[in-house]
Amino acid sequence: MFISLRDLELHQVEFSQEFGAGTIDFGADLRQHTCLKTRGRAELVEERRGHGAALEDIRLVGGFSTQLELRCARCLDPVLRDVAGEFDLIYRPLGADAGVEERSVRGAEADIAYYQGEGLLLEDVLREQVLLAVPLKAVCRETCKGLCPQCGKNLNAETCDCRPTAGDRWGALNQIREKLKH
Repeated sequence: MFISLRDLELHQVEFSQEFGAGTIDFGADLRQHTCLKTRGRAELVEERRGHGAALEDIRLVGGFSTQLELRCARCLDPVLRDVAGEFDLIYRPLGADAGVEERSVRGAEADIAYYQGEGLLLEDVLREQVLLAVPLKAVCRETCKGLCPQCGKNLNAETCDCRPTAGDRWGALNQIREKLKH
C-alpha cells in the first residue's frame, strides 16, 4: 500500500491491511508463517522551521501482528514465534536535515526516518518494524542441547561419540582459575 502525500494533504489515511506469507521479504533467516495484520493511520504533520519554511512529515501510528518461523539459536531447528508491536513513527523528506551542523540526537528525533519522492510504502515500514520486533535469540525449548561442535549432530535427536577437544574455549580460563587458587 502506497501512502501518498497527495492523499495526506486532503485527509488522514486509515489503513487495515493483511499481507500473506511471501508478500514482504524478511530475508533468508525468517519465514512468515501466518498473515501479517496491520491497522493504523497516516497523517501529514507540518513542521515549521525558521522564517516560514515548512516540512511535510508523515506520521504513522498503528500496530501489527504475525507469526514467524525462525531458527533455534542452539540446534537450528525451526521455531514459531508470535511477533507483534505498536509504532508511532515520523518520516521526514530525504535531505530535509542536510546541512544541519552535527549535534546530539534528542529522544524524539531518534524515531525519525526519511522518505523519498511522493510518499512511502507501508510494506517497507512493516518490514523494518517486524525485524525490530524479532527476538535476538530464539530457542526451540529451554533444555535444547544444541549441535555437537565437532560432528554437527543435533544432540536433542541423537548422541555422538565426540570427546571435548583439549583446546576448548574455557580451557585457558580454567587454567587461570587453578593458578589463582594456589
